[in-house]
Amino acid sequence: MTTMTFGQPFAAGYPAATRRVGFWSAACATVFAVAYAVGQIAEWLGWLGSRGGPESSSTPLGLVVLLTPSLLLGSAFVVLLVSVDQVARPERKIWSQAALAFGIAYAVLISMNYFVQLTLVAPRLARGDTRGIEPFLFVPFASFLYAVDILGYSFMSVAALLAARVFTGRGLERRARWFLTATGLLLPFLVGQMYWHPLIWGAAPWAVTFPGATWSLALLFRRGERVEG
Repeated sequence: MTTMTFGQPFAAGYPAATRRVGFWSAACATVFAVAYAVGQIAEWLGWLGSRGGPESSSTPLGLVVLLTPSLLLGSAFVVLLVSVDQVARPERKIWSQAALAFGIAYAVLISMNYFVQLTLVAPRLARGDTRGIEPFLFVPFASFLYAVDILGYSFMSVAALLAARVFTGRGLERRARWFLTATGLLLPFLVGQMYWHPLIWGAAPWAVTFPGATWSLALLFRRGERVEG
């Protein structure tokens, strides 16, 4: 493999496709994360038809607004982690591949959950008919699928924490490392909110840390910088 130093383009040792896929997956993940965050704020303010606040169940409109970008985010995040693994130095691939494993677990859990909500639950809620689907209702802090959702995002936090170990350089690498680490450190707030609901506010910085991480990675791929070992 060609030895590369920080600041040299991927093209010297990696296909241009790696740069393109890495950039677009990171950019898409940023857009989907921001779209979800904006929707979540609107939901908590009661603008989507619910009573507002984190403990209120979503309306069909709220489910569509919140879960459509969230469903797309799962796949974008996995592809981004694959791209990170492709450009990681050999001695750092243990971190990138471990991050990918947790990222896949996250994507599987939330994709199943959100697809069920969008294709089964939301249409039935819109018709006012919830007979037979009670176990699949997405009730904050008090339903099976909400617990699955929390597990999924816990895996995302672990993936982010592991991916942060890939980046050891300065500049954009340091920014990506900080944002990824901050996202990973939200893990206790994610898990703990099932037991003490106000901890959800401690997880709220995700709306800044995660898009910050993915946009930093998008810029790294756009500039074609090889991560420093």
